[in-house]
Amino acid sequence: MSYVTEDRAGEGLSRGLSNRHIQLLAIGGAIGTGLFMGSGKTISVAGPSVIFVYMIIGFMLFFVMRAMGELLLSNLAYKTFSDFAGDLLGPWAGFFTGWTYWFCWVVTGVADVVAIAGYADTLWPGIPLWIPGIATILILLALNLPTVKAFGEVEFWFALIKIVAILALIVTGLVMVFSGFTSSTGTASFTNLWQHGGFFPKEFMGFVAGFQIAVFAFVGIELVGTAAAETKNPEKNLPKAINAIPVRVGLFYVGALIILMSVTPWTAFQAGHSPFIGMFSLAGLGAAATLVNLVVLTSAMSSANSGIYSTSRMVFGLAQEGDAPSVFGRLSSRKVPQNALFLSCTLLLAGVVLLYAGKDIGTAFDMVTTVSAVCFMFVWSIILASYLVFRKRRPEQHSASSYRMPGGPAMVWVVYAFFLFLVWALTTQPDTLVALLVTPIWFAVLLVAWLILRRSPLHQARIAAHADALRESDEARIA
Repeated sequence: MSYVTEDRAGEGLSRGLSNRHIQLLAIGGAIGTGLFMGSGKTISVAGPSVIFVYMIIGFMLFFVMRAMGELLLSNLAYKTFSDFAGDLLGPWAGFFTGWTYWFCWVVTGVADVVAIAGYADTLWPGIPLWIPGIATILILLALNLPTVKAFGEVEFWFALIKIVAILALIVTGLVMVFSGFTSSTGTASFTNLWQHGGFFPKEFMGFVAGFQIAVFAFVGIELVGTAAAETKNPEKNLPKAINAIPVRVGLFYVGALIILMSVTPWTAFQAGHSPFIGMFSLAGLGAAATLVNLVVLTSAMSSANSGIYSTSRMVFGLAQEGDAPSVFGRLSSRKVPQNALFLSCTLLLAGVVLLYAGKDIGTAFDMVTTVSAVCFMFVWSIILASYLVFRKRRPEQHSASSYRMPGGPAMVWVVYAFFLFLVWALTTQPDTLVALLVTPIWFAVLLVAWLILRRSPLHQARIAAHADALRESDEARIA
């Protein structure tokens, strides 16, 4: 039995996202600026072994997505994964998951606003940084206020631009490899993958350092889960989007990285420089290099757009559960949670303030995004924990499911072991270690808020309803 009802969950949000919207939303969530800009740093610290890094992370997160898909489809009353977390693990889990996910995307959105201002300065040198910062926030608000379909349409084209850029890079790189293109770094050839120290030139710790950076590139992969309540025909479209994740990671991440390191030896890559821009410039395609700058700009816009969407929907859901002020649970006449949107956009103004924070902004920025990535891992872990409880307490629903997670509980523990490895990897570098140590502050704040909030009559009733649901579930299993 579930205390989440179809009537309550269907309150207001319209299913305006079609199959093509949800498919491209899944791609957009899986491909961020981490690939366009961050891959230079990842390659420089891990060498060709970075190929295996991305493959392993993508493989593990596929099972998180499958668990999420099975749970969302087990009860179409669930709007997001914070709903099934609250239902299966208890009201505390919905509160912690919803607010942590909100925090993750606000931090990521602030990062994107700062990144967009930086890219704008590259394209239009001398422009005051606050102008692109404020313009970005106003554009995002204008894109999200009309309807959810408008958001889906914009994200569709943002994602399409990223896909075209990556495919253009792969095709250009293949032409350079097969034509024996020569530059100051050497001849383009697949042998560059193993001729400069092998696949693991920096040995095991270099391989580990690759994980520490690459995991940030995958944040947002769960975005389709926040769009579940606004997806047309979710039984068909959600599985399609999730099942395609391995192919997308293989083509867009692994394929692009193989091409990049074949054209240019990994020893020539460095942090802070986009490998994409570098390769097009190397090929003598200066105009293409400028276009890639625009692609990176739209990629950051896409990420910020996704962040605005997901945070507004999460706050809307939290407000409906009594976990956020009720003012954020109201919808506009177009079925959009506009008050929650205004909250998210207001908080993004912190990004404009950060632009003038001084020279140490890069260091502070790395730490903040690491905190965000650790919090994303918490959300992924809650999804898996919810799946384990679902299997134990509702075996009949699992048996009736047409979209089961492969590997079952055993695979969940494999993924948990991998997450422990990622946490250890974050302790190997001073900057990420500091971020790891300050992350508990967020959970301490949430704990205090929860202890105060749970005393309200509404939360007492929810806690009692959850206890009743568990008791009925146990009685049904015994019978």
